Amino acid sequence: MTTDVIAVYPGTFDPMTLGHEDVVRRATQLFPKVIVAVAAGHHKKALFSLAERIEMARAVAEPFGGCVTVESFSGLLRDFVVARGGKAMVRGLRAVTDFDYEFQLAGMNRSLMPEVETVFLTPSDKYQFISSTFVREIAMLGGEVDKFVSPHVQQRLADKVRSLGRE
Repeated sequence: MTTDVIAVYPGTFDPMTLGHEDVVRRATQLFPKVIVAVAAGHHKKALFSLAERIEMARAVAEPFGGCVTVESFSGLLRDFVVARGGKAMVRGLRAVTDFDYEFQLAGMNRSLMPEVETVFLTPSDKYQFISSTFVREIAMLGGEVDKFVSPHVQQRLADKVRSLGRE
């Protein structure tokens, strides 16, 4: 491992799941600095505001110490990665269905930033089926999500569901 490689792990993280957290942990074993880049999500309707998603990601990243930072971005991911000096982009793969999209995205990113490598990481078996979409739906319908998110995120989900009057 070289000491100067910065890896960027982008996503909307709406909310951050244990699968995301596991990918962050795995990335820290490969890279000395990992930036969790929370997308403003202009193309998605997020349950949580950007500020809420950043706060949750920071709470999840805290145990990793200074090697993991959390920042937001909007616009082209390329601009964010280049501005931060990123040399690797981390992408999580859960299943074959993710691969098609991620493979195309990696090709586009290579075209936009040939100096940055895309690294695919798979979460632990117990997290491979978790998606933020499923977690949001389960929480909104009153189901338990404690097996899928950290306690902090679980509380934020419960608070959000209550605030929307969907208990």
